[in-house]
Amino acid sequence: MIDTHAHLDGEEFAEDISEVIQRAKDVGVEKIFLPNVNEDTLQPIIRLCAAYPGYLYPMIGLHPEEVNPTKFDVDATLNAMESMLESHDLMNTCVAIGEVGLDLYWDQTYKEKQIEVFERQITWAIKYHLPLMIHARNAHAELVEIISKYQQHNLTGVFHCFTGTEEEATQLLSFSGFALGIGGVLTFKKSKLPEVLKSAVPLSRIVLETDSPYMAPVPHRGKRNESAFVRLVAEKLADIYNVTLQEVEYQTNLTVAHIFPQANV
Repeated sequence: MIDTHAHLDGEEFAEDISEVIQRAKDVGVEKIFLPNVNEDTLQPIIRLCAAYPGYLYPMIGLHPEEVNPTKFDVDATLNAMESMLESHDLMNTCVAIGEVGLDLYWDQTYKEKQIEVFERQITWAIKYHLPLMIHARNAHAELVEIISKYQQHNLTGVFHCFTGTEEEATQLLSFSGFALGIGGVLTFKKSKLPEVLKSAVPLSRIVLETDSPYMAPVPHRGKRNESAFVRLVAEKLADIYNVTLQEVEYQTNLTVAHIFPQANV
């Protein structure tokens, strides 16, 4: 199993990160990918991944919720990130451009700037031959429109934390290089996600994720999420698709290997 999305650099893990990683290994998690949020989180992520080479892998990107021109120079931050991306050490370990995308849930004040930033980071994915780790909330139509503009570039990546409808799943999977990131919401009692996946999503178009420390699966809902809990998501997928846990591991690892070649799965 591979946890394709975990914020293990957060302060929630400051006291016991080694134990968290050991628990993940103990349940069969083979690798963990760490998305970046802003310029401040990048160095901590790089240091943490360097401490666990071949197990933790960094991404680089500016999260859409961080796009606020009144708080910092967004363009200068992007310039700094791209300079780091071009550095030899990071280029050899970075597995994706992420976490990037659009978030129009809380506030649409900087919608146009979010779109501009997202599109610039898409050009990084094209230039550096890296997949995208995409966050999209209350922005499905805008997301589809933007990705459609770049179809000729054979983009690849993950639509992180997918919780949408059958129609939305079908639209997103029309982009052949992408998979849906599925996490703890799948296990929630009132979640419609199991029915959506069974009806509209082949197992071969799914990758596992936790989004730790957020959205822990049942029976840990409401507590700190961690990468070891990705096994609970895999077990739920096995139930939904009526296959063995080993088949879920095999299929999702195969998809990860296709999308994230830099991780040497």
